Amino acid sequence: MTHAILIANPNAARTEALTVRRIADVIKGAGWTVEVLATGGPGDARRLAEYGVERGADVVAVFGGDGTTMQAAAALVGTNTALGLLPGGTGNLLAGNLRLPTNPVKAAEVMVRGVPTPLDLGRMDRPDGVHYFAVACGAGVDARVMVETSSAMKHKWGMMAYVATTLRIIREIRSVPFEVTVDGVEHRFDAAMLMVANCGEVIPPIIKLGAGISPSDGLLDLVVFQADSLGGSVRAVWDLLRDAEGTFGEDVFVGYARGREISVRTVGEVQPVQMDGEAGGETPFTATVVPGAIRVMLPAGSGA
Repeated sequence: MTHAILIANPNAARTEALTVRRIADVIKGAGWTVEVLATGGPGDARRLAEYGVERGADVVAVFGGDGTTMQAAAALVGTNTALGLLPGGTGNLLAGNLRLPTNPVKAAEVMVRGVPTPLDLGRMDRPDGVHYFAVACGAGVDARVMVETSSAMKHKWGMMAYVATTLRIIREIRSVPFEVTVDGVEHRFDAAMLMVANCGEVIPPIIKLGAGISPSDGLLDLVVFQADSLGGSVRAVWDLLRDAEGTFGEDVFVGYARGREISVRTVGEVQPVQMDGEAGGETPFTATVVPGAIRVMLPAGSGA
């Protein structure tokens, strides 16, 4: 019999007691056993997922946002316990990239019929320990947007809270000098924002970061945005929306590079860093891909 741990984040935007009960009913209805646990503070999701691994759980299901999900996922790296994704936060970017239902109860129905599917993660060593990201990390304006968008705004407006913050600061966007090393090859360029992507979409399925970005190819993709004015910012976003492929190192608004290890340094003032929409300190940082780091419950044959 399959045993699941269900972790719920009470602070996530759509998490309610009734929904948690409905999710648990779906899991039990599939013939699984389930233990429901709630987070109460920072780091709880990881500790509860570790508890699930210790108890021999087959699946740790997370009902919450990307931050709670990645806390739990970090505890599952290299284990036989699979991750179940039940969207309950603001962005739900990983679930969106994997085309899982936005309704958490329907996502639970997909989970109990799914199979464990390998998924790459990005790894970053920070002063407070090892962190992982599933969708993307970044430095520059995207991290600033994440830091300056309050929890209250996200709870009230969802993804539109990020849009509002972006519009508020768009006139202030400027490129700064970066030094980047991709698999030992050094590059220098000016950028307003750069992202190291494991998945291909930042607002699924609307905004794509480029063709061929996959969380199962054993690679990370660097996406560089250059902008020094309101017009430049608008053009960079336009290039991104129409999926314009840039050439890394040329004078373009969007450029790409690909590798297994990507190190990022700023020349001068440090820049804020984000990981899957959560604040991640400041530059410099090094992101390394961990192929098949975790297994996620997905429909059979869907891949990742």
